Amino acid sequence: MSEVEETLKRIQSHKGVIGIIIVNQEGIPIRTTLDNSTTVQYAGLIHQLTAKARSTVRDIDPQNDLTFLRIRSKKHEIMVAPDKEYFLIVIQNPNVQ
Repeated sequence: MSEVEETLKRIQSHKGVIGIIIVNQEGIPIRTTLDNSTTVQYAGLIHQLTAKARSTVRDIDPQNDLTFLRIRSKKHEIMVAPDKEYFLIVIQNPNVQ
């Protein structure tokens, strides 16, 4: 099993994790543990939001860059780890103990 597969399994095993999506720089999902329509919706919207957040961070300080984005609502917590070529998106239920 590859290192990526092991990492995805480890993340998925955490309590409350609903799904994982890996997206390329264009916002196209490459790997997912969710159904297709949910994946496409999350990937498109989170890609746009991450691009805006990265742009905002760079506007404030051109030497800086976005390293992690965490969004929490009543139902879900979405964590985004952007990299040069890919974004890792993890969706979880924050209310699971």
